[in-house]
Amino acid sequence: MTQQLNTQAFAYAKQFTDNAFKAQAVALKGLEQVTELQLKAFEKQARSTADYVAQVSEVRDLEALRGIWEKGASLTRDQAEEAVAVSREIMAVTQKTAESLSSLLQAQQQAANDAVAAAPVAAKKAAAK
Repeated sequence: MTQQLNTQAFAYAKQFTDNAFKAQAVALKGLEQVTELQLKAFEKQARSTADYVAQVSEVRDLEALRGIWEKGASLTRDQAEEAVAVSREIMAVTQKTAESLSSLLQAQQQAANDAVAAAPVAAKKAAAK
């Protein structure tokens, strides 16, 4: 009887650790994708801002200042649009990750339900022998 309980306990522990490992892998993959999106956006914004600062340093008269002002407004608008686009992509990745974790949890619950339903049948068979 003790061996049967130990076997079941080890089986449940193995199932739990396997599912925890799968969940961690899914979460890390999502985190990696989000980080990659953010780093690409940051790099692009840093590059365009550095170019703008270089242009600002070359301003010598009022007409050039007026032109650089328009470029600054355009740069700000472009960066805001890019930030919104990246945020949408991040939300899509987050939603996909959450769906994957949810399906993993449902599979684990179904396996646990099946194991609980199979236990009385196995006990009846063992008692009949």
